[in-house]
Amino acid sequence: MKNILNAQWIKSFKTTTDREVVFSRKFNIQKEIVSASLEVTALGVYLARINGERVGDFILAPGWTSYKNRLQVDTYDVTSMLKDKNTIALGVAPGWKAFSYFGRHSGDSCLGFNEVAALCALTIEYANGETEIITSGGDWNCENGKYVYSHLYNGYIYDPAYKDITPAKAQVFAKDKKILLDRQGEKVVEHERLSPVEIIKTPKGETVLDFGQNMTGYVEFKIKGEKGERAVISHTEVLDAEGNFYTDNLRSAKAQAVFICDGKEHIHKPDYNFFGFRYIRLENWSDEIKKENFTAIVVHSDMKRTGYFECSDERVNKLFSNIIWGQKSNFLDVPTDCPQRDERLGWTGDAQVFIKTASYNYDVERFFTKWLADLRADQTDWGTVPHVIPGVFSPDNDCSAAWADAATICPWQIYQTYANKQILEDSLDSMKNYLEHIESRSDNGIWSRSWHFGDWLNLDGSSPEDCSKGTEKNLIATAYYIYSSAIYAKSLELCGKDASEVWAKREKSIDAFRREYMKDGRILPEYSTQTASVLALHFGITDNAAETAKQLNELVTECGHLKTGFVGTPYLLHALTDNGYAETAYSLLLREEYPSWLFSVKMGATTVWEHWDSMREDGTMWSTSMNSFNHYAYGSVADWLYGDAAGIKLDESKPGFEHIIFAPVTDERLTYVKASIETRKGLVKSEWKTENGKTAYEFTVPEGTTATVVLNGEATEIGAGVFKF
Repeated sequence: MKNILNAQWIKSFKTTTDREVVFSRKFNIQKEIVSASLEVTALGVYLARINGERVGDFILAPGWTSYKNRLQVDTYDVTSMLKDKNTIALGVAPGWKAFSYFGRHSGDSCLGFNEVAALCALTIEYANGETEIITSGGDWNCENGKYVYSHLYNGYIYDPAYKDITPAKAQVFAKDKKILLDRQGEKVVEHERLSPVEIIKTPKGETVLDFGQNMTGYVEFKIKGEKGERAVISHTEVLDAEGNFYTDNLRSAKAQAVFICDGKEHIHKPDYNFFGFRYIRLENWSDEIKKENFTAIVVHSDMKRTGYFECSDERVNKLFSNIIWGQKSNFLDVPTDCPQRDERLGWTGDAQVFIKTASYNYDVERFFTKWLADLRADQTDWGTVPHVIPGVFSPDNDCSAAWADAATICPWQIYQTYANKQILEDSLDSMKNYLEHIESRSDNGIWSRSWHFGDWLNLDGSSPEDCSKGTEKNLIATAYYIYSSAIYAKSLELCGKDASEVWAKREKSIDAFRREYMKDGRILPEYSTQTASVLALHFGITDNAAETAKQLNELVTECGHLKTGFVGTPYLLHALTDNGYAETAYSLLLREEYPSWLFSVKMGATTVWEHWDSMREDGTMWSTSMNSFNHYAYGSVADWLYGDAAGIKLDESKPGFEHIIFAPVTDERLTYVKASIETRKGLVKSEWKTENGKTAYEFTVPEGTTATVVLNGEATEIGAGVFKF
């Protein structure tokens, strides 16, 4: 990023907040070119073209950041695209900025500017040593584009015949360029292309196409239609109990693509929108409807797949596939909660419970480095962490446990998976400020004076009217303070700083937790839930792990199923397995009846659901107010599949898989398990197979790495290579 700093911000001479604006400039070249590069960014999302050809493959560039503080600049090599006579065009649409979230926050208040705008610089190096720089400014043309409406939730209207009859020069305006930075995150690109598996005529007479997979992206389609016809594609995740197109769970989001036909044949896909869907409904479609005229294009951040899991139970394999698809669907520049309804926000709680699984499934170091920079930018001066990042809600004086703890848990896990200490160094002040805020809201070691989401969507008392009821919120909050304190203390020590005061405060809080909520190693009856026991175990709070684990096992076996929500579920199987109740953990994993991970699989899910019963067996819905069928949080169980079922564990003292602990936990209900993770050190693999009552193991250790194999209570040290036991 260099010459773009000399460019001028340009916007339309009209006030434009809900449609595409196209900025363009013509120029000639009469000399031999050595190289040419284009630096570009936008307030909104942009698509750059030179001589009608798209520049790069980045979808929804420049991505979503904390706009008041950070705006990414993309640089493209465009040498081969230039000719003697050239036109550069920048189409800009609102994207994430110029609209309201839940009607609570607008692009104006989160950016200080509500219109779309562009900034760019084209640098041309000539063979004679001269340099020419073409920058955005008042000499650029400006006109409304063919996307006559564009909105991230509602969709778009595209009119190929539209021509702005009042084009004019772009308007220059002042905007601080200190927020500009070179691209930090992964670009968003197209991935798989899916064909429809079925054309359905619903009981209501609707024409519906099923792509067979819930996903994030958009539809490419061939259309001609009658001139003036408004062909409509609506998007949704599920059909209702009667088999009709169901959109109630999208809430206010229209999620529609509207194409205004001009009588000519077109192959079209959107440039500025994405949808979460499996099914589409066609309306006002006069063309013959053929499967081959429709393709669903999967869109997400350009992450490398690194983790794989397989076992003898195809239901579990389908669950794992659903977890992968949930991550792909929601890792679109930020870790969104869901991709379909009027939300699609970077909820911190979802991100922190899933980050370990995320970092095994895909290489997400760059993805989270960028997102955590936005977290730090949006953290308040008084230490609170917004519920969503980028922080599009008004800053609160308070923040929620387990959500705000993304400030500690996420950098710690990125460090553990990739051994890059820089993420900890960058996050130390953020961690410190967050913990100091908690301490200001605590009484005698108990975090007692804040509002919290609690064990969100648990089965101990939550309901569509109040999803936070259940486990005592101050218990959860104090447990997370204890956990985050340990992370902060270890991070300080790794960065060469004294952590004794942090450890002392943590011990004080542990003592307070035990006095307030426990007796003789058990959670007191009035606070006793599965989640309470899980946190006491997994966060190292209990002084009698055997008794706490016994209590947890009793709570599970008495009702026969899990009752945990967003807070307890990620650690439930770990807490059981680590404390001698692996059989119970496997029973929970393999349970098919509601509530369970496999219930959604039995119901035909292709992604992970927000609720254990987002759809009931009779086809009715849990609720309409908050019911996503593509919500990755409960997919956090995959880190147990990697770490316990397959037995690939990190050694915290030697991060980045420098030293691996292989400790598979077998179960007679599975005959084989195998998993692999492509680490910074190389490929790590674990496989076990049981035949005739005997289990054979095979472990792969990459060069430069050592491992400890723990089988039947005995530890064996091994080096690089393939080892069989």
